Amino acid sequence: MGKITVTRCDIEGLCVIEPKVFPDERGYFVETYNRNDFEAEGLDMTFVQDNQSMSVKGVLRGLHFQKEFPQGKLVRVVAGKVFDVAVDLRPDSKTLGKWFGVELSNENQKQFYIPEGFAHGFVVLSDEAVFAYKCTDFYHPGDEGGLKFDDPDIGVDWMIPEGMTKEDLIISDKDQKWSGIKDYLASR
Repeated sequence: MGKITVTRCDIEGLCVIEPKVFPDERGYFVETYNRNDFEAEGLDMTFVQDNQSMSVKGVLRGLHFQKEFPQGKLVRVVAGKVFDVAVDLRPDSKTLGKWFGVELSNENQKQFYIPEGFAHGFVVLSDEAVFAYKCTDFYHPGDEGGLKFDDPDIGVDWMIPEGMTKEDLIISDKDQKWSGIKDYLASR
């Protein structure tokens, strides 16, 4: 029980993880994390904090990172559907500034592992979404960083929910003030 399938993405370090789901007439059971299964796949991170958020359709959270205390994140959707995105910010990476996205939902039960050194964000595609994530470091107030979600130099295709435009997205004031990746790289 509890075996996982790991798909390694084109950007080194990013992984889509599919746990085995055990459905029956009552519903389903899924083991969302088993350290032994992850280590068997070469994923030996240690998690120190779990977080959960609920957001409504059209909410876009991101693109976030911590500057001095980077966090690896294992993310999944408990209810609803999101399009989840990671942007490579590792200075020596051959994919610096590239992004990868994956649809996560309670139906597909996929998880996404984003290691340290990435910016992260998601947009809610369903009426509501409950989003859960495990982190490899604690949240440090004052250490937040971010990138402009619609930076043309990154070019994320956010899969904006049907019937909505970019202008309809619900974005926090803080997230609207981030600058682009060129400014971020110039400040390092």
